[in-house]
Amino acid sequence: MLAALLQKGPMTPPHRLTTPLRASLTTTLLALALGLSGPATLAQAQALWVQTPYENPKALVDVYLDHPDKMGAALYWLRSLVNPLVEAPYSLLPEDMDIIVLLHGTELVTVAKKNEARYEDAVQRMRYYASQGVKFKVCGLALQDFGYRREDMQPFIEVTPSAITELVHWQNRGYALVTPTVTEKKVATDSIR
Repeated sequence: MLAALLQKGPMTPPHRLTTPLRASLTTTLLALALGLSGPATLAQAQALWVQTPYENPKALVDVYLDHPDKMGAALYWLRSLVNPLVEAPYSLLPEDMDIIVLLHGTELVTVAKKNEARYEDAVQRMRYYASQGVKFKVCGLALQDFGYRREDMQPFIEVTPSAITELVHWQNRGYALVTPTVTEKKVATDSIR
């Protein structure tokens, strides 16, 4: 095809080429620029897997949600942080990770003992991660705003004076800040794949 384009005679300006011809020309030129033998080789190329050399994390997961029902989705962020590190090839020990989850929005009600049945799945997941060394902290100011006391909280919860002060404290000590964003899914994955 490239040979046909390079024949003698007037050249067609790129903007006047048909869409399939323009796409084929673009693919061919890209393949040549990359040193590939042609479009077939380019089509066979794939993404490169990178095995990042992860180490034991120091992370502060700042959870501030507009609805407590989103806590389950926010915990997937924690799973995405912890699970790849404890699995091969990293096989890090959970007790060697330094991870803090700080709750100070509506999700605070999920760790109130009286709401355990309603948020059972989220509480069980938090209890599991707490048993693996993840610390769960609740803002003392938010606790007061919701009318709770320390004794109303699950036993794996630590109450801190203030979430914002806590954020500054741990970030000043080198903790990476992870802020789960939980949105409402409006499009099915299959429809946009």
